[in-house]
Amino acid sequence: MGSDAHYPEEAPAHPVQVDGFWIDRFPVTNRMFARFVRATGHVTLAERKPDPAQYPGIQPGMIRAGSLVFVKPDRPVPPTDFTQWWSFRFGACWRRPSGPGSSLSGCAEHPVVHIAYEDAAAYAAWAGKDLPTEAEWESAARGGLEGAAYAWGDELAPRGEMMANYWQGAFPWQNLALDGWEGTSPVGRFPVNGYGLHDMIGNVWEWTADWYESGHDPQESPCCAPRNPRGGAEGRSYDPCMPEVRIGRKVLKGGSHLCAANYCQRYRPAARYPQPIDTSTSHVGFRCVVRCR
Repeated sequence: MGSDAHYPEEAPAHPVQVDGFWIDRFPVTNRMFARFVRATGHVTLAERKPDPAQYPGIQPGMIRAGSLVFVKPDRPVPPTDFTQWWSFRFGACWRRPSGPGSSLSGCAEHPVVHIAYEDAAAYAAWAGKDLPTEAEWESAARGGLEGAAYAWGDELAPRGEMMANYWQGAFPWQNLALDGWEGTSPVGRFPVNGYGLHDMIGNVWEWTADWYESGHDPQESPCCAPRNPRGGAEGRSYDPCMPEVRIGRKVLKGGSHLCAANYCQRYRPAARYPQPIDTSTSHVGFRCVVRCR
């Protein structure tokens, strides 16, 4: 698990053992999530107004439901300023992924997005499943290829074949779409990994159950890593390098269609990213596991 050859938060590479589990072959799709909503009446975080008590100092005009949407600039912009391509849109949610006026027409088999951690956890509970730990997710994504850079080997595009939905071109303004998709793609359109799983890399980031820390600590669990148990009811991340984090952050895995060679090379099993549990975006989804009892 992990990597010593890429981003520092992935280090150190270390052996981990997990118990047996089954994992969804695909990320949860819009069709599947709609069935859950019909059965339970669940309202996602992005569809609810924020509680001002949870956000001291929030401007009154921001107390409206919405979510973060990627908007591709029409010209080169510095890849250091995310405000050039992320826009908080009132009304954006899983039903309206680009904001008011958009819909899920033709996207039933695309991964559901604008999902906060609590939404993913609620779906998993309804389905009689769980969210995977980081170790479970990474084990599944590797498909039996221990130490390989990607889920399919050590070459990003073997013989020029696009193996996943990620960004080709100069992020964030030039998307060559060599993989055939500029945004999310229907699940199952790219080759399976060694375990028969689709879309473990690219398409959408996926939630895991683990609280984020800024690196791996194999001394804490040198043999087995079913989950990172820290975090507590108050939801803090307990990252010793960022002790003042107020909103807890969970580990995202797998990268998305926005990961690019010049910006975010996180289309790899070892890659990880801290996502605040109260934040949903147009490129984050999830899949579930069932653990062997």
